[in-house]
Amino acid sequence: MRKSGAIRTAAAVTAGGALAMCLSGCGGSGTQGTGGGDQKGKGAASPATAARRVPGVGDRLWRRVPADTGQVVAVYGAGPDSPYSTVRLFDKDGSTWRQAGSWAAHNGRKGWTTDHHEDDLRSPVGVFTLSDAGGVLPDPGAKLPYTRSASFQAPHTWGKNAWHDFDYVIAIDYNRVRGTPPDDPTRPQGQRKGGGIWLHMDHGSGTSACVSVSEAAMRFLLRTLDPRQHPVVVMGDSRDLAAG
Repeated sequence: MRKSGAIRTAAAVTAGGALAMCLSGCGGSGTQGTGGGDQKGKGAASPATAARRVPGVGDRLWRRVPADTGQVVAVYGAGPDSPYSTVRLFDKDGSTWRQAGSWAAHNGRKGWTTDHHEDDLRSPVGVFTLSDAGGVLPDPGAKLPYTRSASFQAPHTWGKNAWHDFDYVIAIDYNRVRGTPPDDPTRPQGQRKGGGIWLHMDHGSGTSACVSVSEAAMRFLLRTLDPRQHPVVVMGDSRDLAAG
């Protein structure tokens, strides 16, 4: 059993197909990310007024947040077909939730979907646990189990602005095996349902399915998300999130 915060040394992925499978959800099936103006992440905001639930999340998704969850990363998409979003971190304090940070972000280049499948260029709407982290760079003090490996390196056939996308990543537990490195290629629901969906560093435009934020935001999230708090991400177009 792995201890929280332990650094796991992952064997380099030597099979190019396996690496492509892992990275396709984030960077786009080995293709270069599209261009676009750089939208840099914002620093952590001052705590917001306490609320009885995470703001902007309706009954439909809130019912899926486990009762023992004490940290929620909420991703508010700007629109169903938009690659722009805002990521906010909320901590539970007794029976109320307080905002601990807010950052500009990107999601899938074509927006959001409630029926994600491989290469649709949309991020899946839903509630997903956050269990594992890793990246090319050394562990910055993550509380989640962190795997440092060169296997995370984005292919240099991609645009140069995307080469550092996976310096830090947090796996979103969509169609993956929890307790494994984020780049584990296993897809329990089958390859057609996609996978390899992460929180990772932003390159200034939409992703293939992942959610991307600034390096400062990733370092903050890695140092703050605590497995003892059973963190989850609640993500989607803002109207979908608010549905009752």
